[in-house]
Amino acid sequence: MKKLLLIVTNVDKYASGLPTGLWLSELTHIYHKAKENKWKITIASPKGDHVPIDPESLKPFVLDKVSKDYYEDPLFMEELNHSKNLNEVINESFDAVYLAGGHATMYDFPDDENIKNIISKQFENGKMVAAICHGVGGLLNVRLTNGEYMIKGKSMTGFDWFEESIARRKGEVPFNLEAAIKERGANFKKALIPMTSNVVVYGNLITGQNPFSSKEMAKVVVEQLKKI
Repeated sequence: MKKLLLIVTNVDKYASGLPTGLWLSELTHIYHKAKENKWKITIASPKGDHVPIDPESLKPFVLDKVSKDYYEDPLFMEELNHSKNLNEVINESFDAVYLAGGHATMYDFPDDENIKNIISKQFENGKMVAAICHGVGGLLNVRLTNGEYMIKGKSMTGFDWFEESIARRKGEVPFNLEAAIKERGANFKKALIPMTSNVVVYGNLITGQNPFSSKEMAKVVVEQLKKI
């Protein structure tokens, strides 16, 4: 049985006060795939307990059936809103650590010491590190034991700056995620058409570009884990 750690945000607002939170599909699809395989799932967050959901991710035109079913499932919502504090799992061993996205993660993921420690240890042990959309911001400040940024020289993706324009969030986000990834020396790979699925596999690092990558991301993560 594989063990997955799914890390989610606790932040519910941009600095301006506009609501944000977890982008639901970026959690539900990997959760669903793991459940299908009867794998052990731990949902954790920097502070533990309540996980706000971005209201944009609940709009009818983006809320797919998998996500809608989980949103309407009281047992899943109970689990989500009693997320473990990362302090509780920092010494546990996982086959994969997955950073779910949502603009909110730009505030609490990049500088969280537990996330940095968990990810660096996971990666250097040759185990899977996966992140999707803005969740890849949690990889930005992860350093390896040699002092180098973990993503330096790696091919990866994430929510790009043009997509930020489409989402009308350029004026809300605390930084330019695409530019920050490139500044760390990573090879940023984006889809030819914005807001379409794009998943990049580079060794034990797997990244997805945007919410529309959620389904493919879950499929790729599970396929890669089954090879181990």
